[in-house]
Amino acid sequence: MTLQTTIRTTTSTTRSPETSTAIPDASPFAQRSPLKPRSRWRRRLTKLDEQASPYAYVSPFFILFGVVGLFPLLYTAWVSLHRWSLIGGQGDFVGLKNYTDVLAQPFFWNALKNTLSIFVLSSVPQVIAALLVAAALDSGLRARTFWRMGVLLPYVVAPVAVALVFSDLFGDRFGLVNHLLGLVGVDPVQWHKEVLPSHLAIATMVNFRWTGYNALIFLAAMQAIPGDYYEAALIDGAGRVRTFFSITVPQLRATIIFVVITSTIGGLQIFDEPRMYDQYGLGGADRQWQTLTLYLYQLGWTQKNFGRAAAVAWMLFLIVVVVALVNFLVTRRIASKGQR
Repeated sequence: MTLQTTIRTTTSTTRSPETSTAIPDASPFAQRSPLKPRSRWRRRLTKLDEQASPYAYVSPFFILFGVVGLFPLLYTAWVSLHRWSLIGGQGDFVGLKNYTDVLAQPFFWNALKNTLSIFVLSSVPQVIAALLVAAALDSGLRARTFWRMGVLLPYVVAPVAVALVFSDLFGDRFGLVNHLLGLVGVDPVQWHKEVLPSHLAIATMVNFRWTGYNALIFLAAMQAIPGDYYEAALIDGAGRVRTFFSITVPQLRATIIFVVITSTIGGLQIFDEPRMYDQYGLGGADRQWQTLTLYLYQLGWTQKNFGRAAAVAWMLFLIVVVVALVNFLVTRRIASKGQR
């Protein structure tokens, strides 16, 4: 009696609409319950992480650049506006007097002329030779890995070693270059006394070190060119020379601009090669190959005039920026015309 009553009561309670528990609606249109404060905080952290992570990844470079690049640059500008000595440090504020004094010196203009001359003799042949070497490495050579590693070996050699070897090769009396010129009936060249021969010798050192490096940059860009272009050119009957100037060079316009800019920056800041070209390191007896960096070195560490040295450093920085900008505009204009 009691058991039946219990069962009936339970059944009626379960089936009763008044006492039954409501089954939640599983449809997608059902109203969602509000997020908990903890879930909202996690969503905000996730969104902040997605937005801030790229800046966090690149921040070490900019922090390091600010410490070792931007701060010394600004500090050099501050030094150039003062009288500055090695012992006493900062002196009186002189404004632009250091700049006007440097511009009034004939040695500055001589160093600027030498820098531009060596830059032209090194950068222009360097880019052309790097393009040709990259085109040869991109062809069907045997042992291509060996040759690609070989063109990078001069870049691995220390600049001091390169300068010492080449200074002997271009010796005025017993140099190998003069010996080879004598075999074909050419009189010995005074590589250390005359202006243009000394510039050619220093430019040869620069080209020896950097041509292979730039050739590998061009080679990487050449391998990214789609092969369909060359197949279509071969079907049309174009030769290797025509495809090189009509397909390869236009496709390398961005890489050429990059190499020209980097070569400009490095060529105008050249120091190791002219510094080690002779045993004195002052740019020759008559300053015939003294560059702006050597002139800056002489002002700072020989004459102890850090104010003028800082002024030369800032003028060199402005010259590099102007020349690099001009090279960029000219190269891009030539590339855009070739693309049309």
